[in-house]
Amino acid sequence: MQRIFARNVRNQTLKSSQSPLLASSQRQFAASPQPNPFDKSVLSSLSHNGSSHQYYNLPALADSRIEQLPYSVRVLLESAVRNCDDFNVKEEDVEKILDWAKNSERDVDIPFRPARVILQDFTGVPAVVDLAAMRDAMKRLGGDPSKINPLVPVDLVIDHSVQVDATRSADAKQRNEELEFNRNRERFQFLKWGSKAFDNFKIVPPGSGIVHQVNLEYLARVVFNQNNMLYPDSVVGTDSHTTMINGLGVTGWGVGGIEAESVMLGQTISMVLPQVVGFHLSGELPPNATATDLVLTCVEMLRKRGVVGKFVEFYGPGCKNLTLADRATIANMAPEYGATMGYFPIDERTMEYLRLTGRDEGHVQLIEKYLREQGLFVKHDGSQADPTYSGEVMQLDLGSVQGSLSGPKRPHDRVNFADMKKDFNNCLTNDIGFKGFGLENKDLGKSVNINYEGKDYELNHGSVVIAAITSCTNTSNPDVMLAAGLLAKNAVEKGLTVAPYIKTSLSPGSGVVSEYFRIAGVQEYLDKLGFATAGYGCMTCIGNSGEIPDEVQNAIIENDLVASAVLSGNRNFEGRVHPHTRANYLASPPLVVAYALAGSVDFDFENKPLGKDKDGKDVFLADIWPKRDQVQSVTEGTIKPEMFNEIYDNILHGSAMWQKLEAPEGKLYTWDEESTYIHNPPFFQTTEADLKPIANIKDAHCLLNVGDSITTDHISPAGKIAKNSPAADYLRSKGIGEGDFNSYGSRRGNDEIMARGTFANVRLINKMASKTGPTTVHVPSGEEMAVFDAAKKYMDAGKQTIVLAGNEYGSGSSRDWAAKGPYLQGVKAVIA
Repeated sequence: MQRIFARNVRNQTLKSSQSPLLASSQRQFAASPQPNPFDKSVLSSLSHNGSSHQYYNLPALADSRIEQLPYSVRVLLESAVRNCDDFNVKEEDVEKILDWAKNSERDVDIPFRPARVILQDFTGVPAVVDLAAMRDAMKRLGGDPSKINPLVPVDLVIDHSVQVDATRSADAKQRNEELEFNRNRERFQFLKWGSKAFDNFKIVPPGSGIVHQVNLEYLARVVFNQNNMLYPDSVVGTDSHTTMINGLGVTGWGVGGIEAESVMLGQTISMVLPQVVGFHLSGELPPNATATDLVLTCVEMLRKRGVVGKFVEFYGPGCKNLTLADRATIANMAPEYGATMGYFPIDERTMEYLRLTGRDEGHVQLIEKYLREQGLFVKHDGSQADPTYSGEVMQLDLGSVQGSLSGPKRPHDRVNFADMKKDFNNCLTNDIGFKGFGLENKDLGKSVNINYEGKDYELNHGSVVIAAITSCTNTSNPDVMLAAGLLAKNAVEKGLTVAPYIKTSLSPGSGVVSEYFRIAGVQEYLDKLGFATAGYGCMTCIGNSGEIPDEVQNAIIENDLVASAVLSGNRNFEGRVHPHTRANYLASPPLVVAYALAGSVDFDFENKPLGKDKDGKDVFLADIWPKRDQVQSVTEGTIKPEMFNEIYDNILHGSAMWQKLEAPEGKLYTWDEESTYIHNPPFFQTTEADLKPIANIKDAHCLLNVGDSITTDHISPAGKIAKNSPAADYLRSKGIGEGDFNSYGSRRGNDEIMARGTFANVRLINKMASKTGPTTVHVPSGEEMAVFDAAKKYMDAGKQTIVLAGNEYGSGSSRDWAAKGPYLQGVKAVIA
């Protein structure tokens, strides 16, 4: 970050000629951007509705290689042509992309300048904190602080801080939002200050929806019209599931906070020109299949293929049979199948969705006209040759998709719904690992009785204790959401209920979901099964699942039960959903309802009834499961553009609590040293105009020795702050009670807490420690202690440290604090 900052401040025009930064700039930067060499040959005009627009016309390059390029690569090409200045982007970079077929096999670097940046609040707060700290540094070094400013549009959606504290009640949403404001007031005040202090920076207030669904339904431009210059929308975001926008034909992916900050400050991203795996779709989904079943199938297939660092581009006649929401579901889980993107080129379905979501008709027409001119529009009429792809094309007949779940510990471990009971029982006795819990046969029949709200219930291995309809992966898809609603309606009408100790919740990705639930008449039935709306945010999907009943939790701990969570999320790594649900399964929203009704993942839906109807007859899942054509009929009769316009016309205003929230004024932030949410980070406090050379690592101790698949979920602080952790000790020292600890994610703006929470995952397996968890051995003393405590001992003694790791260290989305955290713990290198 210091290097990004230094590079930018050297290029600023400073008021004082005596500034050391100005002298540094004159010394080190003789080169400067030049006029675009493609202006004369490629810059063209396009007329629409009486207005003239300019664009960089790819067909005008007159290069036959363009037609062979994957559509996703054509977007990279357009960006390089438009931004070519022979400084940041050079003519040779354009040629590299044109020669993609050869260069994608050679790890060739290219620059890419995204059109915009999108942030969620957990990862966005640290970025804004860094910008505020940069302004302080700029002032200290004699510059103009207002020069530190986003140079591209930046949208921040506050969606990660709301938790499922209240549920199963009509006022659950209101109560959870009030708690969210009470816990996060300082953060929200800081973000509201940032929205006024910085240009090009827009806040979508809390309670509005999930960042990726809001991006899909509202923020995405598809094509920018900036000062009458047309160019494709592209985005990077501080969340790995930014890829959801690929379903709309927008190029975009998740990056770390540090990379996002560099784009905000006008830098290009340096990336390897990717291979693009072609994924050919044919046929159509069976009547009982859902988009969730499809994406879990794709995740399994692509994981086996190996697509890390690659683009995946979906094409073929099957694409016509997928709704835009289905495509977005598949694109959303690109991080789970390992790809940088899961891209669907733009076609008529895209235009239909833009109209459905209330986009301006004139702009939709302009988008289509521009894309057709550019050769970026797929016609599906046989008149266009398929692009060339990397290696063997993957094939999937949509008609072969079966009901699916994934788990119990990884999103790419797909299980056929029909085989779920058998698979779970095998997992119980398998050796401890991604598909095993290591139980002995004598423990399989363990049963525990609990008394909850005056009634007795039985818990076993596999008992469902959390059932959550959550996550943008699925809540953006009206078909799967309405399928859950219709299943709930059918279940209630048959007299079925959900056990009250199961923590059920519904967290839609936008207010549009609540509106079409109301119109379709299904919300009341979801309410009766316990799926009352708990809030508009990520919630259970990111571990904000809140507490489960004490009676349930105590029974799980005291009897070492393998309890289950079933959620319509995108990640189910150990310790993520809840510390005490060891078996976590991803499933479609209707399957979440089904498993809540069943009460266990150890359930044979084909042969065992869910209960009895009012006449005493057995009710099986097949009796109440809505068919795909039934669901689509309700969807088509319910979803209208007016509901999107109604919700999004007022989305930036926020709730009454947001509107009343007072925020600081001014271009510089006034830091409060007593704040446990927002803290001035150390990264820029000693920054000078000239960078210090990187020193050698000498006599370092090993802080951690870990194995494969240590993801950013293991490294970066996330979820609840454990009561016995270094972060908890720090909060107590500041007078914060345990009830107000909040989550690590909500405190990402405070480096003191984040340093203490790094490597704090309860499922971390460190070969140096005697047990699973966030501990290590301090080598000089031989004492086992919390990772941070050992790191502090090393730093206090002036000793450097390293981390030893296996394959896939650091894969995942929370890359900023997965880098910053170890750095603040004194780690000088990770050898993986």
